[in-house]
Amino acid sequence: MSMERIYLFDTTLRDGQQTPGIDFSVEDKIAISKLLDEFGIDYVEGGYPGANPTDTAFFARKQTHAAKFTAFGMTKRAGVSAANDPGLVALLQSKADAICLVAKSWDYHVAVALGCTNEENIESIRDSVKAVIASGRESLIDCEHFFDGYKANPDYALACAKTAYEAGARWVVLCDTNGGTQPDEVRRIVSAVIASGIPGASLGIHAHDDTGQAIANSLAAVEAGVRQIQGTLNGIGERCGNANLITLIPTLALKKVYSDRFETAIDADRLTGLTRLSHAFDELLNRSPHAQAPYVGASAFATKAGIHASALLKDPRTYEHVVPESVGNFRKVMVSDQGGKSNFLNALKRIGLDVAKDDPRLDTLISIVKEREAQGYAYEGADASFELLARRTLGTIPHFFDIEGFRVMVERRFDANGQLKTVSEAVVRLIIDGHRIMSVAEGDGPVNALDLALRKDLGKFNREIEELELVDYKVRILNGGTEAITRVLIESMDGDGTRWWTVGVSENIIDASFQALIDSIIYKLMKNRHMAGKIAAE
Repeated sequence: MSMERIYLFDTTLRDGQQTPGIDFSVEDKIAISKLLDEFGIDYVEGGYPGANPTDTAFFARKQTHAAKFTAFGMTKRAGVSAANDPGLVALLQSKADAICLVAKSWDYHVAVALGCTNEENIESIRDSVKAVIASGRESLIDCEHFFDGYKANPDYALACAKTAYEAGARWVVLCDTNGGTQPDEVRRIVSAVIASGIPGASLGIHAHDDTGQAIANSLAAVEAGVRQIQGTLNGIGERCGNANLITLIPTLALKKVYSDRFETAIDADRLTGLTRLSHAFDELLNRSPHAQAPYVGASAFATKAGIHASALLKDPRTYEHVVPESVGNFRKVMVSDQGGKSNFLNALKRIGLDVAKDDPRLDTLISIVKEREAQGYAYEGADASFELLARRTLGTIPHFFDIEGFRVMVERRFDANGQLKTVSEAVVRLIIDGHRIMSVAEGDGPVNALDLALRKDLGKFNREIEELELVDYKVRILNGGTEAITRVLIESMDGDGTRWWTVGVSENIIDASFQALIDSIIYKLMKNRHMAGKIAAE
């Protein structure tokens, strides 16, 4: 029996950007599109070129290698030709491989939102699809409010979808824009669309999660014949979010009811990168990964003490619906000493440290990590700091330098032109090979000044850190009030493009930042000596 292909369409950078509190920069979009492309997603919808400067800049060049780089926009306006519609022209000038146009398919919206006749809307769909195809791009149509439109006027909703298909659209995507449709309705309506003459191999589903059923609706659509699924990383999106691809992908790959019939671009090897993809995306958003997220959450395969834990240790299948490692996650038996040890042994193995189960240094490391995590450290998002802590506890780290102390001053003053400005100055005192070094620098802020001072004079190590660059800095307040515990995560990069994260925690944001900066420099010095860096280089 031949397998049918399901295509994965990610709209994190377009529909996901509608999420309250999320606003991607061009750099964010480039980083996320790279994650999606490398993971194996078929279509990466990057935004709406021509509608805002960020998306226009993002689409000035092609951002993906394997995935189809997809631009979003609207069908042409009524009364204007496709060639003279500025929105459509901007899309056709972008570096997109495919163009996804949103089209009204509910007659109520045609009258209220567009203010044109039903026939003019049909004409706009037809002419816009033809213009995209004529430009050499793949054409997709998002039939907005399709399910509500079908329930109100099935003939007109079907006419909109069939017009797009007959004009040559590769995909006609049925959208549950308000997120209120139920799975049995999705199945029934998709079946009616296929019966009307649009094959399932040309149909997509775009579900919203307003009743908590975006995933169920997507799977119901697949059962009915749809062969493209649209969704977002970690289910972000407008209002309650979109269908969560991080949950859908492993369900399609690991559940026999789907995996026996369908295949996606995500094979078993790629699937092991799922947890890393989900958590890397959350780190980019500067938010904590959802612990109870299916498949990828820290608690997804966590079991507390009692009969569950003992049964799990005898045979994991007793309380696990899939193997944790298949999605890049791992088992946590939270109270069991054995369970804790196996997790640490796996983490250490990944960084090239082989330790015996009965090595007392392993118990020491586990207790240090537990104590530090209780203080607020998060080693899951700071692999470099974890590696340094492990190597300090289990082996040896060369002694590079001693820190005698540091001081940071922030002064608000008027400059020579009478403009009010804030100046930060940092002083760092180091001892290298018995010589005291004092380094002073001014920066845009206290952390920047500290970073510059620390790296300005590192004695004999100066040349080794010339290419070291601080590329991201995130602060998370772990409790309320002015005496809050602060966690700082710093992302660093060196000349060969390797990136690593380090962490610091303190009641003082400058002290937390200093801890993370020192770890970053020591990690770089270790990496130069091939004594660290297996995680970062993966």
